[in-house]
This record gives sequence, structure tokens and C-alpha cells, in this order.
Amino acid sequence: MNIHIDFDKCCGAGQCVLAAPDVFDQRDDDGVVVLLDADPSADRLDAVREAAAVCPAAAIEVVV
Repeated sequence: MNIHIDFDKCCGAGQCVLAAPDVFDQRDDDGVVVLLDADPSADRLDAVREAAAVCPAAAIEVVV
């Protein structure tokens, strides 16, 4: 699994962090997503897909 983020689209809502906190975080200054793990293990796939699905800016793409 690979995760691609369009940082320009990110609005800092933080829904990705709530869905997959081991994979995503946010910058302190503006809330933009930080990718902690660009190639997480397969057991995190559901959480990462959920994070992409709930992103209000559609800034996260998951490639399996």
C-alpha cells in the first residue's frame, strides 16, 4: 500500500489523524497533514482507507 497526499488540498480538519493516528499527524503551525508512515503494514489498510474516505478535502489517495 502506498499513500499519496496532496498537501495543497489539505484543509487541516484532522479526520485522518483520528482514523489512523499511527499513519497520520498534523503540523502544529497550520494543521496540514504529516505522513508518518508512507508504506504502512497491511493490517492498517482499513484505517488508512477510512482516513482517505473521511478527508473533507479529498487530499489522501491510497494505492494498493
